Amino acid sequence: MRRGFSPWRDLPALVWLMAIPLVAVAHPWLPEPRWLLLHLLLLGAVTHSIVVWSQHFADALLHVASTPRPQLLAMLALGALAVMIGTQTSLWPVTLVGATSVVGAVVWHAVRLAGQLRRALPGRFAGVIHYYLAAALVLPIGAALGVLLARGLPDPWHSRLLLAHVVVNLLGWVGLTVAGAVLTLWPTMLRTRLGEGSDSAVRRALPVLLVGVLTAAGACLAGLWPLAAAGLVFYVVGALIIARPLLDAARRKPPSSHPTWSVGAGLVWLGGCLVAWAVLLARGGTAEEVLGRLDWLVPFLAAGFAAQVLLGALGYLVPTALGGGGRAVRASAAVLDRAGALRVTVVNAGLLACVPPGPGAVRVGCSLAVLVALASQVPLLVLAIRASRRARGPDATAIEPVAGTNRQRSLGSAVAGLSVVALTIAGGVAVDPAALDTGRVISAAAGVEATGHTTTVRVEAADMRFVPSRIDVPAGDRLVIELVNTDSDVHDLVLETGADSGRLSPGDGARINVGLVGRDLDGWCSIVGHRQMGMTLQVTVTGADATDEADEADHADQADHADDPNGDEAGDNDATYNPAAEPEAGFSSRSAVLPPLRDRGPQTHHVTLTVREVLREVAPGVTQRLWTYNGQSPGPILHGRVGDRFVVRLINDARMGHSIDFHAGTLAPDEPMRTIARGESLTYRFTADRAGIWMYHCSTMPMSAHIANGMFGAVVIEPPDLPAVDQSFVLVQSEQYYGPQGGPVDVDKVQAEEPDAVVFNGYANQYDHDPIQVSAGDHLRIWVLDAGPNRATAFHVVGGQFTTTWAEGSYLLRDAGAVGTGGAQALALAPAQGGFVELILTEPGHYPFVSHVMVDAERGAHGLLSVERPRAQR
Repeated sequence: MRRGFSPWRDLPALVWLMAIPLVAVAHPWLPEPRWLLLHLLLLGAVTHSIVVWSQHFADALLHVASTPRPQLLAMLALGALAVMIGTQTSLWPVTLVGATSVVGAVVWHAVRLAGQLRRALPGRFAGVIHYYLAAALVLPIGAALGVLLARGLPDPWHSRLLLAHVVVNLLGWVGLTVAGAVLTLWPTMLRTRLGEGSDSAVRRALPVLLVGVLTAAGACLAGLWPLAAAGLVFYVVGALIIARPLLDAARRKPPSSHPTWSVGAGLVWLGGCLVAWAVLLARGGTAEEVLGRLDWLVPFLAAGFAAQVLLGALGYLVPTALGGGGRAVRASAAVLDRAGALRVTVVNAGLLACVPPGPGAVRVGCSLAVLVALASQVPLLVLAIRASRRARGPDATAIEPVAGTNRQRSLGSAVAGLSVVALTIAGGVAVDPAALDTGRVISAAAGVEATGHTTTVRVEAADMRFVPSRIDVPAGDRLVIELVNTDSDVHDLVLETGADSGRLSPGDGARINVGLVGRDLDGWCSIVGHRQMGMTLQVTVTGADATDEADEADHADQADHADDPNGDEAGDNDATYNPAAEPEAGFSSRSAVLPPLRDRGPQTHHVTLTVREVLREVAPGVTQRLWTYNGQSPGPILHGRVGDRFVVRLINDARMGHSIDFHAGTLAPDEPMRTIARGESLTYRFTADRAGIWMYHCSTMPMSAHIANGMFGAVVIEPPDLPAVDQSFVLVQSEQYYGPQGGPVDVDKVQAEEPDAVVFNGYANQYDHDPIQVSAGDHLRIWVLDAGPNRATAFHVVGGQFTTTWAEGSYLLRDAGAVGTGGAQALALAPAQGGFVELILTEPGHYPFVSHVMVDAERGAHGLLSVERPRAQR
């Protein structure tokens, strides 16, 4: 490998790494940000580094020089970019071309390695090259699985393919390469001799690791979860074979720099995640359930294992590759070691803080701290290149180590890193202090005398009910509830004492030790809206000594847990909308423009809708935690003509079950409209046979709460021969029922039909603050959908008259009617109905548009059309 800076060797990994924090910041506006973040790291930075540095190691171990091939690296980078573009835009052919390019580059790389191996003389560690070849041979399998995933297959195949894809690519392509590389790289980084047993470990571990990968992947495809777990156990055995010489080297020369700490920590994370992964697979269940359990583990494999090993290895290899003599190498290495203990501590302590369940604010804060600590390596890599160049000049100053202070400095940095994570946790708790109170459980004994007997009851959560919904317990007995979620949605059970099961995915169970029972208790599911749907449980005490009341202290504590049926603060703590409030400077309204369709023939529209929970401002000063499609409410506007076909992939990335119902299609709802759990997906296909502005929405119960909290959108299907107009707009009216600031919908308000605001396109009065711009004399068409969930609308433009009104599939008035002088003043729509109006505004000015249900106009269903002079007169 050529010494010094090499653009195709050094820049692609740097660019991929730089893109990760940018995507993390922009994630609310991206269709699949989690997928993109993982693939920027693994397909982008890690894959490029594997190809580059495995070639470097092969040159060194085989003593056979290779010719640089920038075409290979360009093919790899462009292929990875195409995969990401194709997946984010749902353009499957682009994804296929990109994956083919990546596989072609890796196979080309493998052919070069095999040629070097044939030409080389027998060497002590030539067997390491076999790891690189094995990794290159399994990558095409993983790529093929990924291409099939991008095509959009229904479950259970989607979940099975995804599990196998992760196994092959993460443990095969990445894992096998790392296993071979660390056997020689680790002792070199520690500046010590090879660990005892390294020679035999090279020979013995590869077959075990390879069998483990192929067994686990094949079993995942077949849905044989115990066999998949056995494959991972096999892989762990292979990893332990390699671990022995690595530990021997570390005992002789403990890690003392950022590169060695980072690589060592990454290998520890791999071991822990493998064990957890095997346990999760061994629990069995449907493919969707297994995938849902794995969902939380993947970030730890990516950030804890892959990112730390990559950044640690680069921290050692980049100075060596830059060359320039000992002074230049030491200069660049010193830059990359800056605050090393601090960064490694923040990464690993932050990741550990995210492992147990906890307040969402803590997880977000710690994740951000981990991202910053990892991303700090990127500017350091740039500075290291500059330091290497400066150190070669005639005026360069030698870098002299400060004797006796490195260990103390590292310890101080580690303490500082722990302090950063501790402060982050404290800040998260301060933002959400109620989260710490969830574990406070009060007694239900009420002074009753213990019988010494335990009553154990199995309760199932199914169809928005607890079965049985009443438990009779003799006074003085201890009560244990064995809760099993047999439903397709997420549920939990919370008792008024504070005891709770935690959220249970479909198929999961939990034991609730209620303790000594001497009084009646109420329980409920705390998922938003589920209690109102009837998911309640009564514990009734029987026997002469039963008492229905506890002491005053008990009552005070009961209020803490029982007042809020939604699991969030309610009532006086709800957010309040002030119609006179102004948004912050720079506010921009959501575009209401409906672009014209271009293609004439029947089209097939491929759409990905990802369910996400997001914090959004919904009115000036009011922020709510919305459930959304693609991070926006209303969801994306789908637009087509009669005869068009829609293929919609729904992905649930939220914490509870959700679904989708398209009014624009006709089909049996059993499968496509079913509720899917977190981590699951489904494909919804329909043909638009009839024109209209059709509603789509979540149909998971309670449906009113899911719609009111943001899960709705519009599909505009134009009727045949719809005349062209100058401008078209879409306005979706909906109600908002505010929970606490930053919280979800208040379901009690929904059921009482007491909205806080009625809005167009998701934000109260937004088009008053940033009006819709039109030109005088333009022929306007405004599509209107009433998404509800409860209130009707009478759409009206103040100062205008409609020459055409069209509702629910037919014209009510067309081109001013038969006599040419007809007009309409309002378009009346019930919830889930839609239509359009047409009008021409000839005089410049500001024309309010409202729901003429005036109380709704006064609480947010109000906007402005700003009419300017015709373009020719400006």
